[in-house]
Amino acid sequence: MKYLSAVATLSALLSLGASAMAQDPSRTTPMAPALPPAIPAAQDVPYPGTIALQIDASDTGRGVYRVTERIPVTPGTGTLTLLQPGWLPGNHSETGPYSLLADFHFYADGKEIPWVRDTVAVNAFHLSLPQGTTEVTAKFAHTSPVRTSEGRITMTQEMLNLQWEKMSLYPAGHYVRGIQVKPTVTFPKGWTVFTALDGMARQADTVTWTATDYERLVDSPIFAGFHAKRWDLGHDVHLDVVADEPEQLAIEPEHLKTYRNLVDQALLTFGARHFDHYDFLLALTDRMGGIGLEHHRSSENQYEPNSWTDWDSMDWDHNVIPHEFTHSWNGKYRRPADLWTPDYQQPMQNTLLWVYEGQTQFWGYVLAARSGVQKKDTVLGMFASAVAKYAEGTPGRGWRSVEDTTAAPQLARRRPLPYVSLTRSEDYYVEGALTWLEADQIIRKGTGGSKGLDDFARAFFGVRDGDWGELTYDFDEVVRTLNGVYAYDWANFLRTRLYETNQPAPMNGVRMAGYKLVWKEEPNAFEKGVSDARKTLDLTYSLGFSLNKDGDVTSVLWDGPGYNAGIVNGVKIVAVNGRSYSKAGMQNAISAAKAPSKQPVTLLVKRGERYDTIAIDYYGGLRWPWLESATPGKDTGLDRLLAPRRN
Repeated sequence: MKYLSAVATLSALLSLGASAMAQDPSRTTPMAPALPPAIPAAQDVPYPGTIALQIDASDTGRGVYRVTERIPVTPGTGTLTLLQPGWLPGNHSETGPYSLLADFHFYADGKEIPWVRDTVAVNAFHLSLPQGTTEVTAKFAHTSPVRTSEGRITMTQEMLNLQWEKMSLYPAGHYVRGIQVKPTVTFPKGWTVFTALDGMARQADTVTWTATDYERLVDSPIFAGFHAKRWDLGHDVHLDVVADEPEQLAIEPEHLKTYRNLVDQALLTFGARHFDHYDFLLALTDRMGGIGLEHHRSSENQYEPNSWTDWDSMDWDHNVIPHEFTHSWNGKYRRPADLWTPDYQQPMQNTLLWVYEGQTQFWGYVLAARSGVQKKDTVLGMFASAVAKYAEGTPGRGWRSVEDTTAAPQLARRRPLPYVSLTRSEDYYVEGALTWLEADQIIRKGTGGSKGLDDFARAFFGVRDGDWGELTYDFDEVVRTLNGVYAYDWANFLRTRLYETNQPAPMNGVRMAGYKLVWKEEPNAFEKGVSDARKTLDLTYSLGFSLNKDGDVTSVLWDGPGYNAGIVNGVKIVAVNGRSYSKAGMQNAISAAKAPSKQPVTLLVKRGERYDTIAIDYYGGLRWPWLESATPGKDTGLDRLLAPRRN
């Protein structure tokens, strides 16, 4: 009662203060203007008629998609609100590229009519329709980025990645699964077209598909290109590839077999399939923008152009396909209840991304190793890098929980951050994966090795074989399913590790699995592959910063040696110990500074127009993380987890 009384008193004081300010004749005090009416909420009723969506994607020289969309309306409809999709599945935030659409013109039964953009929901267009209107035609252009500074490039001279949601409108007020669309696209002459859409028919370079609902359309992007090839992987799964150059499509039979293994291993792991057919859409390119995005019956993936022709050295680049394939089960079919939305206007909530993405990251590692898409040593390197990041490279764990990082897609929109080790980013991926590794080992230990997280996967994702819809879940169902596999205090386990701050480094899973984190003077297989391919140098665990191929600082460890010496992002290392910067020279200087010499590493740095000489007092030598077996020569829990399943 005392608390309520205090609240009432405070409220009264604030009211009196506001009233006094409003009556102060020396201060103008406006009142809040009324907001426009809210966009009509989606209702689970079918939209009358079928929308005809026609896209001309043949202008590769200018990177422009031209769109004509015919939307039937019921006579007597006075107003129509059309929306650009904003909350896009798999992006976890409002990322609709609204500004890329241009040159809008709307017609009612052939006559142009005016339109008004909503002043709050700026992706909404309000149209007043003349009496008797039966069809609205929208004509506009999607101005695809032609430079990376403008956004992700989706069209080059050799290929394109058409994503329907970025170049179409849909009527407000309906579940998108209730809006039927008949798609048609015109491509450059002679290009091969790949998509999971059904009923493809082609006349010259114009392609149509069977009418489908808008939800499935958006979930079925296109890869198309001049240099293209398709492989059958079995189980109604295909690998569809476009490349910058024809020779990049060459893949050795034993390497192609790893993708067949991946399909086999995924089906064994999850025990069911929630697609009638599936397409790995893969671009071998450095001209079109990179992507890794999940869909129910396909996935969008990008490798570096030489990722197949230099298979061994590019092993680090192969993980995106196992990760995105896992999402067909985890994220597309089984989806957190607060992440499922009826349209692309209702905001998504990300509270369970540590399941959606964290367990997908875990299975992406595991399935890559089980299939051979990546070597076991590379996967161990990925685990080592993950453990090290949270053991020494993320001081932000002291104030921010893993669960709170599920807000990162909305807070940062994947823009670079000045001190990401302190602010944290989307750590629900990798720290989530390490948490699931520990869960796997708890189950294995508790059941004498007879069960593991594979059993959870079958129980949670492998239900209702052949169901191609979406089955939502919440925290309690995750806990119930874990307890159904092995009885344990799973709710406390998950809440402690994921919802609390300042937790011990997530190393228990690795330790229980028979491995340990060690430090060496050369990078592990994964980090070496990345460094060699990109010409970068990661010195996070020595000098406390990372460098690109030109010697520019790209990340700085909060409170690390470099940070304490004044190094920040964007600084260029001009010279090391009096010699022009080189990757090898930097490494040699760090090694030379080790005890007993204890000579600081002296850097000439450039920040803007200013040059400074900085001495870094660090004498620990080069350090990169590795995982090593705690019992060399003996089979461990992690070895068994990463081994191919036989049944």
